[in-house]
Amino acid sequence: MMTVSAKRRRIHPYKFNMWLAIAGICMFFAAFTSAYIVMESRSSWQVFKLPDVFWFSTGVIIISSVTMHLSLKNFREHNMMRYKILITITALLGLLFLAGQCLGFAGMYNKGITLQWNISAALIYIIVSAHMLHVLGGVIALFIVFARAYRRHTRTYDPVPVEVVATYWHFVDGLWIYLYIFFLWIK
Repeated sequence: MMTVSAKRRRIHPYKFNMWLAIAGICMFFAAFTSAYIVMESRSSWQVFKLPDVFWFSTGVIIISSVTMHLSLKNFREHNMMRYKILITITALLGLLFLAGQCLGFAGMYNKGITLQWNISAALIYIIVSAHMLHVLGGVIALFIVFARAYRRHTRTYDPVPVEVVATYWHFVDGLWIYLYIFFLWIK
């Protein structure tokens, strides 16, 4: 029979799987940023200015991390009205972040910086697009917990799904901050 303290130390399977996924995603982006560093030493490497809208996107995703934190806090406190508002704001900020990234790509494209322009541009497009897909996955997860929040009756206050989504959301937020600082620093 398992003791109470042993039960407390066990991690929920959903949370464990999320941490495994995060570890895999970290390796994926570590490989791409390593490739970026290696490719930078090539003589054909060309430097270009990242779109200014990426600063805006960075601010949006930081704010969304704050609203996600507050959303989870209110869920745990059973304050469903505030939770609903904050999870909605977080999801909308996620969409706004994606829109900002698309505007950044459009700006690069309009300046002639395309996938074919140079390996530096191609890697930026690939890395940022891969991150955008992960953010989109987070937005979908946010809309799932959002839909559950707006059901007529919330029968249980199981925090695990919201905690898993919050963990993932904070991760993709932190990942973007890392990537953006990396791109600015490596230039």
